[in-house]
Amino acid sequence: MFLWVILILGGIWLIRSVQTGDVKPLFLPTATPTRFALSYANEGDALFIAGKLSDVTDPEGNIISPGAITALREAAEVDPNNAKVWADLARIQTYSTALLVNRTEILTRLDEAVASAEKAVETDPDSSYAYGVYAFSLDWKASYITDDRERQKALSQAGDAATRALQLDNSNALALAFFAEVLVDQQRWTQAQQYIDQALTLDPTLMDVHRVHAYVLESLGEYALAIEAYDRAIAISPNLTFLYIRAGANYRTLAFNSPNEQIQTELFETSLGYFDKAARINDQLGVQDPGPYLSIARTYSQMGQFFIAIRNVQKTIEFQPEKAEFYGELGVLYHKNRNYETGILALKCAVRGCTEDESCDGRGGCGLNDVKAVVEGLELSASTIYYYDVYASELAALSTPKKNYCEEALSIASIIEASEYDADPNIAADVVVVRNICAGVNAGVTGEDIPTTAPETEVMDVTPTAAP
Repeated sequence: MFLWVILILGGIWLIRSVQTGDVKPLFLPTATPTRFALSYANEGDALFIAGKLSDVTDPEGNIISPGAITALREAAEVDPNNAKVWADLARIQTYSTALLVNRTEILTRLDEAVASAEKAVETDPDSSYAYGVYAFSLDWKASYITDDRERQKALSQAGDAATRALQLDNSNALALAFFAEVLVDQQRWTQAQQYIDQALTLDPTLMDVHRVHAYVLESLGEYALAIEAYDRAIAISPNLTFLYIRAGANYRTLAFNSPNEQIQTELFETSLGYFDKAARINDQLGVQDPGPYLSIARTYSQMGQFFIAIRNVQKTIEFQPEKAEFYGELGVLYHKNRNYETGILALKCAVRGCTEDESCDGRGGCGLNDVKAVVEGLELSASTIYYYDVYASELAALSTPKKNYCEEALSIASIIEASEYDADPNIAADVVVVRNICAGVNAGVTGEDIPTTAPETEVMDVTPTAAP
């Protein structure tokens, strides 16, 4: 009995001690150890090598699988004073823009890259690597700046950063390569060749060095040699799809310039092989990247196989049904395939924007699994002027006194006339034709539809150095 009294009193004492904190309760879970910055940084590097630059998300935007950028952001959060982590983040953020299409999204990402690089040089002003990456991010951002003065300012800043990188370490192959890239964009090709040759001598194991070497050769019109350099970069980093896109684009250029029909066909087929490889890598990684399909579409367009090209652009819309750029590309292809009515619907989405239902009309109809989307129209720019031009031309060409699209055609024509692009003689000529057609239509002139006079040239890419 005495023993039971002692046990009860002891139990009461233990409970009260736990409550007052004098005794720690048993079986408390231990705290989960925090991951080190190095762990996140290594993960980011591994994801970059694997080709997973950005997060893989579901249709609702939830992260299914994090990418290299997310891992390095975590590393920077754990260790905000690590200059290399910030520089690595900036480098991958810059490269990731090669997987984006929308100019606004690209500039936003490049602003983030520049900010990360600035943090790197601020954290360690003596880091040659940080300054080299800073030059790289500034240079790619300059590619998307439309104002010439601002663009030259960004290129000058990039050159200053690269110079500082080499002052700190003149044997930094990466800084030499990035400086060569800046020099190309400054149209200083001789110096660019000298710097990239030094980089190749110092460290031929770096993907970046071979990529820039390819870019230098590409800028000089040495497309076959550029392909060889891209292939060397691919051998080092076989999962980076933007390398395949660039190599394929160079094969496509060779094909376009070839006078021999058989050789031209072979070169086009080879370029398609590179784009298909990029698409298959993305599929294996679960990356929803429309870039390879857009490149495939442009290649088939140059081959004159517009129906296949249309199908591939429709594939890009499956990935990102809200992207106005894809509707612009689709509208141009419908125009080339003489499907003018549907072309107008697609180009309307690109230029003016459209509702969910209109987005289906613009892509030629939605299936059961297709996602409808509101599309915001694109502002007039160097990369969108062709959409505006073809849209206005088609509207005018299909107008009759009974089915009159001229109000919209003339509105678009006025936007073009008020811009710098009206200085282009071809664009200006198209605007004159639009006004002449609509003058006749509005005056009640009847007759057969006048075909559009929009130029039949290939839509040119306005992209950074490593994008399609």
